[in-house]
Amino acid sequence: MNANYSRRQFVKISSLAAGAVALAPRGVLKAQGVAKRTAVDEVTLGNTGIKLSRLGMGTGVNGGKDQFALGKDHFINLVHYAYDQGIRYFDCAEAYATFGWLGDAIKGLPREKLFIQSKIDAKPGDVLAKIDHHRSIYNTDYVDSMLIHCMVKEGWTDEWKQMMEAYVQAKDKGWIRAKGVSCHDLPALREAVASDWTEVHLVRVNPQGHHVDGQVPEVWNKPSPANDVAPVLAELKTMREKGRGIIGMKILGNGEFVNAEDREKSIRFAMARPELDAVVIGFKETNEVDEAIERINRALAEVG
Repeated sequence: MNANYSRRQFVKISSLAAGAVALAPRGVLKAQGVAKRTAVDEVTLGNTGIKLSRLGMGTGVNGGKDQFALGKDHFINLVHYAYDQGIRYFDCAEAYATFGWLGDAIKGLPREKLFIQSKIDAKPGDVLAKIDHHRSIYNTDYVDSMLIHCMVKEGWTDEWKQMMEAYVQAKDKGWIRAKGVSCHDLPALREAVASDWTEVHLVRVNPQGHHVDGQVPEVWNKPSPANDVAPVLAELKTMREKGRGIIGMKILGNGEFVNAEDREKSIRFAMARPELDAVVIGFKETNEVDEAIERINRALAEVG
């Protein structure tokens, strides 16, 4: 009788102990060797196997014009400052005013530690030559992720099929490591998710629904109503189920979240999204880099 009672007590106590570990505060788990997540962690981009920092620096603030206006030396110093803080992901595009500067900005930095994402506008022309031009501009043998830039309508996978095939060829040549698309309206986003061609998604997302993908292509670059957020979140879940690489953009509402409360709310939202591998934010000054890292680190610590 007593022996049976002891065994029951042992099972009960063991179960309670296991539950206590599972519910332990973050500080306790950290003491037990569980690593704390930060803005500059090396993360994996979906099923691509490619590594990048959780936070990336965007070089297209207002099409890159805002960063361009500050001058090339300022831009180069800002890239190096971001790198020194642990940022390894830099995001550019041929349409950005800063396109010709990024190669000089990353010169001297260890290429194997960088994740460079770039974009090509969907226009007629020799796509392979354009991709080769990107390699030349960035002084690199390869671009880690190459996107078709700014798709805004349904049917783009048919219209730009030749371009998509050129991306496949470039990947076979080792000129790019992954291919994908940035979308700026909901029908285009849904088509990107449905296509087996897509490996990487650059997705506009924030809880305020500001400049997120909506139903009407004609207003893709205007503030959107908050009720557009739910459909985008549904697409994020499908992307994750398919193993896609997912990067969030417009986290700070196209730079229009001037109130600190909005920036804090959006960053907390992004860090709580399990679908997002990384986020990219356009920076113009070093204090913006510092603020983003601080807010992300705080949000990650509280998310657990």
